[in-house]
Amino acid sequence: MRIVTIILAAIIGGHGVAAQADTDVKPITLEEYARNAQFLDVKISPQANYLAATTRNEGGSVRLTVLDINSRSVLSATELRGNESVSSFHWVSDKRLVMSLAREFGPLEMPARTGEWFGMDVDGGRRIMLTGPRSRDGEWVAADVIDWLPDSPNEVLISTYAYSSSEPWLDISRMRVDSGRKRSEGRVPLRAVGGVQARLLTDSNGDPAVAVGLDPNNTNDIIIIVREPGRRGDWTEIARYPALEGGFTPLAFMDDNSVVGLSDTNSDTRAVAILNLENGDEEIIALHPDTDVTPIMSFNRGGANEVIGVSYEYETINALLFEDVEDREYSNVVQSLTATFPDRQVSVSSTTRDGNLMVVSVRSANHPTQFFLFDRENVQLTSLAEAFPWLKRDLLPQTRTVVYQSRDGLSVQGLLTLPRDKEAKDLPLIMLPHGGPHGIRDSIVNIDRDAKVFAQHGYAVFQPNFRGSGGFGRSFEEAGHKAWGTDMINDMTDGVMYLAEQGIVDKDRVCAYGASYGGFAALMSAIREPDLYKCTVGFVGVFDLNLMLTEGDIPTRQSGRDYLARVLPETEEGRNAQSPLHNLDQLKAPVFLIHGAEDVRVPIIHAERLREALEARNHPLEWMVKEDEGHGFYKPEHNVERWERMLTFFNRYIGEDN
Repeated sequence: MRIVTIILAAIIGGHGVAAQADTDVKPITLEEYARNAQFLDVKISPQANYLAATTRNEGGSVRLTVLDINSRSVLSATELRGNESVSSFHWVSDKRLVMSLAREFGPLEMPARTGEWFGMDVDGGRRIMLTGPRSRDGEWVAADVIDWLPDSPNEVLISTYAYSSSEPWLDISRMRVDSGRKRSEGRVPLRAVGGVQARLLTDSNGDPAVAVGLDPNNTNDIIIIVREPGRRGDWTEIARYPALEGGFTPLAFMDDNSVVGLSDTNSDTRAVAILNLENGDEEIIALHPDTDVTPIMSFNRGGANEVIGVSYEYETINALLFEDVEDREYSNVVQSLTATFPDRQVSVSSTTRDGNLMVVSVRSANHPTQFFLFDRENVQLTSLAEAFPWLKRDLLPQTRTVVYQSRDGLSVQGLLTLPRDKEAKDLPLIMLPHGGPHGIRDSIVNIDRDAKVFAQHGYAVFQPNFRGSGGFGRSFEEAGHKAWGTDMINDMTDGVMYLAEQGIVDKDRVCAYGASYGGFAALMSAIREPDLYKCTVGFVGVFDLNLMLTEGDIPTRQSGRDYLARVLPETEEGRNAQSPLHNLDQLKAPVFLIHGAEDVRVPIIHAERLREALEARNHPLEWMVKEDEGHGFYKPEHNVERWERMLTFFNRYIGEDN
């Protein structure tokens, strides 16, 4: 496979730099680690005339830039303001794009989709808010695109639901992407709870044919309904199951009577299954017993059409392509790309309408994201851009997976990042649990800049995917419910002891650090194991589980209150018993608290109350607050300062100064 190079960053990056020469062996600096990703996503237009890319500037704002491929000139650059972000964008024709907008709470939280869609031409003209209260209709509704209708480039099929309404149904409309005008296509009898639970699949005519969502008469159940042929056909229920016991996401039609989708209704982990539309029965066709799988889709005429395989993380990044597929040519392309980039996740973000050109992203924890343009006819890869060209791959500390047993016999996976210039023996360790905590995992697909920074400065970094983490099946995740400060913490400690038994780390030189729930876990680990952890750092951390019921954005919505009731201890006494704030008598380790004053996910009152309690005990404490940051730090200079102070803190207790 032939690879040629153009640097998209040099044309539209503004603040970008080309990849460093091989002779440049200077260590990666904190300033380089702190820089925001140069590119977030890149997509090609249907007729291959333009590229569109989302980028983030150093202040954190997101910009959508359109490039003319032939002249290599910038046609437009649209920058979003404040905490608005782009959830996704899509070419609806060769001259027009639409964007799904989102609201960001900080770099540690996934942006929350607002349900608003914005449209613009490639030159930045004819900008219009298509849906939501800022649209021409002024409707307080959120929208999802059901079908991009590639044969009708001026229209898309959308579902909408009211932000606040006693009417539960999803409304279906055809919407013009130039004006936002809508033509009703009827309703789907599903409960619209934030739109999150509704999944719709259209037939070959672009009409909704299969829908999955909450029963409007009993929101404890998910139902699967199918519609009789025609836009006004009646809907019939074919399957029902409890809402908290799995789900089915339809992906593509197999034939007139079956749909392939992602399901965990009949398995503990998420699998690919075929749904019979006549009786609602499911047949699993791809399953891993220990980890969820992700479908690999083929793209024809600009859209996803067929499930041709699955990818999954188990010890490394894996891809399995099915033998019996209709689009064998596309499957062969994916297989070739996967072989070209071993141990990396290969994803197709967009294709031209004829399918010849496709934008491919490649990434892993040891390979910063790269974007390529693949020419199927000429079997040629063109390098478009890198997300972090200044992070030199041959200098990055390497991350690998580890598997160990918890004290009660559970198999637990984690990530271990080691210094490049030291033997993996008796190293000082930073235990770094992820936030969330549920539905989230530390992934070998993604670079964790905290882990890389600390490893580059001589520390082993361990990121345990403790029980409660996502991606390992429903029972593994539910095992962490109501055990935030007990069994989940034990899993972290068991991983540390496993690494010590292997001789990799020195158990007398261990500190804990985490953000969000990870900050909670870092403090609780030091409380439950006062002789193991020599210091602890909590970044935008939760420190009182009772405060979660009243403070922050989670308890302001019903879905958030339901979540807290499901995962936290049921009583005030139980929550106190698992909260750092109420168990400080057992704490020996010095504490460093870091927070953003504008954090709405975990308000700063958590850190302030813990600070007051520690100061009342004259406990060793360091404090860092940034007034203009939220749930995590966006500004590079703030992250540089945070790392500098943390490295000094770690060095004092488990580093060379100790």
